[in-house]
Amino acid sequence: MKRIVEHFDRKIRRKIRNRSKVNRTLNGRVRVSIFRSNKYIYAQAIDAEGKVVASYDSLRLQKESDKKQTKVEQSFQVGKKLAEMLSKKNIKEVVFDRGQYKFHGRVKAVAEGLRQGKIKV
Repeated sequence: MKRIVEHFDRKIRRKIRNRSKVNRTLNGRVRVSIFRSNKYIYAQAIDAEGKVVASYDSLRLQKESDKKQTKVEQSFQVGKKLAEMLSKKNIKEVVFDRGQYKFHGRVKAVAEGLRQGKIKV
């Protein structure tokens, strides 16, 4: 039981530490927030006022394409699609908010997709 509590404490501390860094560097830029479930990944761009500017997720990606992809490949595509949506709205630079998740795997793939879509992360 103690190990479970320690695990959640680490996640909460990581989330607080990351959110404070994001808030310090925000400066009116758009924040891209990530939510990762076991099956899908969700990314949304939030402006300084807290309104969602654009969002995309792997659930919508699966409905649009018939290709079989791994979750990391889907995450990369989510980043690219979100970058397309942001570039249509003339947003060139964002702050990446990974939340409580470590920056590797699917979360890193979303950031790489954004970068490939010409969005400065």
